[in-house]
Amino acid sequence: MADIRIHREHPLGLARARQVAWRWAEQVEAEYGMDCTVHEGAAGDRVEFRRSGVHGRLVVSADHFDLEATLGLLVGAFRGVIEGEILQQLDRLLAAEAAPPPKQKRQRKP
Repeated sequence: MADIRIHREHPLGLARARQVAWRWAEQVEAEYGMDCTVHEGAAGDRVEFRRSGVHGRLVVSADHFDLEATLGLLVGAFRGVIEGEILQQLDRLLAAEAAPPPKQKRQRKP
């Protein structure tokens, strides 16, 4: 069995980190057929995910994410690809959440 461990720090606070984690869970459910369950807590959340050959959890706190996944024997052969995809998804979601909101253009009155 192969294991994946990912740690990502962020400045988002818990409320915005939750939004990122929920979007990540929605993505992996849609794209990879994962079953995700969110367990909310006062200090942080835990997103448990599972499908054939893969199970793990994403721990969400006010200042970091910790993801641990265990890959079965057949899926473990693709550990590098899977880890790269997870990193890319998390980094993309974190960057989008950390980016300042787009400026709205003022409309000129005729």
